[in-house]
Amino acid sequence: MPAMPSVKQNTHYGEASIRVLKGLEPVKQRPGMYTRTDNPLHIVQEVIDNAADEALAGFGTRIAVTLHIDGSVTVDDDGRGIPFGLHPEEQVPVVEIVFTRLHAGGKFDKGAGGAYSFSGGLHGVGVSVTNALSRRLQVTVWREGQAAQLAFAGGDVCERLAVRKATGSERRHGSSVRVWPDAKYFESAELPRAELMHLLRSKAVLMPGVTVTLTAEKTGDTQTWQYEKGLRDYLMQSLASDPLIPLFEGEQFASAQETENFAEGEGATWCVAFTDDGNLLRESYVNLIPTVAGGTHESGLKDGLFTAVKGFIDLHSLLPKGVKLMPEDVFSRASFVLSAKVLDPQFQGQIKERLNSRDALRLVSSYVRPALELWLNQHVEWGKKLAELVIRQAQTRQRASQKVEKRKGSGVAVLPGKLTDCESRDLNFNEVFLVEGDSAGGSAKMGRNKETQAVLPLRGKVLNTWEVERDRLFANNEIHDIAVALGVDPHGPNDSPDLSGLRYGKVCILSDADVDGSHIQVLLLTLFFRHFPKLVETGHVYIARPPLFRIDAPARGKRPPAKLYALDQGELEAALDKLRKEGARESQWTISRFKGLGEMNAEQLWETTLNPETRRLLPVSWGVLGFAETAGAFTKLMGKGEAASRRELMELHGDEVEVDV
Repeated sequence: MPAMPSVKQNTHYGEASIRVLKGLEPVKQRPGMYTRTDNPLHIVQEVIDNAADEALAGFGTRIAVTLHIDGSVTVDDDGRGIPFGLHPEEQVPVVEIVFTRLHAGGKFDKGAGGAYSFSGGLHGVGVSVTNALSRRLQVTVWREGQAAQLAFAGGDVCERLAVRKATGSERRHGSSVRVWPDAKYFESAELPRAELMHLLRSKAVLMPGVTVTLTAEKTGDTQTWQYEKGLRDYLMQSLASDPLIPLFEGEQFASAQETENFAEGEGATWCVAFTDDGNLLRESYVNLIPTVAGGTHESGLKDGLFTAVKGFIDLHSLLPKGVKLMPEDVFSRASFVLSAKVLDPQFQGQIKERLNSRDALRLVSSYVRPALELWLNQHVEWGKKLAELVIRQAQTRQRASQKVEKRKGSGVAVLPGKLTDCESRDLNFNEVFLVEGDSAGGSAKMGRNKETQAVLPLRGKVLNTWEVERDRLFANNEIHDIAVALGVDPHGPNDSPDLSGLRYGKVCILSDADVDGSHIQVLLLTLFFRHFPKLVETGHVYIARPPLFRIDAPARGKRPPAKLYALDQGELEAALDKLRKEGARESQWTISRFKGLGEMNAEQLWETTLNPETRRLLPVSWGVLGFAETAGAFTKLMGKGEAASRRELMELHGDEVEVDV
């Protein structure tokens, strides 16, 4: 039988193999990287957000959305109108650049006199993604007594820009964008009407005085939203039960005199209701963008509420003996609407569902806490009623935790001496960090939250356990200590291990952000996949992502000096590019590279890697492969007799890897 030709023999890899994607091709190739692909709502939202940014900047009072019979959607506003003159550098009409170029827009200019001081759009890919994923997109602009129109098909110009004098019946300024989403990029071509209505209503709530309308051409129905006192009315209408105490609401924004801490105009508006029962309403926004996955601004609200309520309880000696308060005790029965204004928001992913900006936590917390402290001390009886609710929540939580403790209390092995344990026994909160080296372990011990975070330092690299028999595991001291600290015995994928002894809800691998750290991550992941697979399957294993770089950024425009962190070289370049766009010069910033976690002091490690509100923690799971295929991949990577397979992998994919030497 003739030998089958190998893949390597049939694969030619040379200069012509490299393909450069131009224009909007990357969006069409991988639409899921730029937008939601379950339906076209998000690409329509990009257009709505642009209209809302005009209103947010004070230049628009009306946003009108029309659902046409042919499936297209028009978004109409009375803002300034997109400029349509030639770009001074590109010599192409600006309106064409906005809709056809990634990373182009008016929202990068954040300095004094910028077109948008506060906006939701930052990445500069919004409406260009809308254009790329549409069969047709038509733009009409009214500006400076002229009307301009152009159209695109599949992201390319199909009708060149035509400019004429505006007629007397036409308005003097604004933009109208009509979008025909291309169904081939979406699982469903239908717009979810309820989500669209919620989005439009929220824009009206967050922009008092702005009129938002939705018209369905098929039925002729038009819905209109306009609020003068937005957050209070909206929250009261949405609550499932009456609030226990009057609503706590407020707003505060940084003045020109406060720019040492925050940029002028940064701040938040909020409205909070505490209820005994019923479903909760929790909505947050950043520069009018809905952040459905929350983020650091919500964490700031949580921190401000907790600190103020705990201070009130301590002041009036209301806490029963043996009860310990945690932030969730205050937050668990809170409904809220929060709208934050952040000069330079950092979102997680292009669809902007979660805010990652670390400064937003401090921003919101520093405004909410003193406002609630003042309110509680002015309304002591209401404060005591709120304190009763919070204390009940804490007692319920502690009772549940004690029940778990009784079930697992017998026959517990002696914990390893180098484990610095946490005080909590509640799996919903406590977590252990497996830390590379005693030096990093020392910083982690000092920087951690002693209530909920434990630290287990590991000496050197853990044994490769992929081909180690289960009864030989405990011969290795590090693996023995990990198993004892976790409270779970090693097991296989088809076993049913007793997880009632599990001592931590999150098991976090924390290693340096370099090649050695990645190697330690792989060795620990090998241990968990091979010998503790049920911990992975049930979502208890995580990877912490410490930064590799720190940038000391100078003041630029409205922004005060700041410390910025970057996970890798790509994030570093993006951060430096943003600093340049904000007016900082190359000589004004300094870059530090962390050689290891041990170089971080306790405060830095807490801020970047340990703080649940600002850290980046990756959950570990089988993913789409499932256990069997994942096991096959591990065998190829970690098996002792797989050198040939690994060599083939390196030859095929070696050029795709950036090695950090």
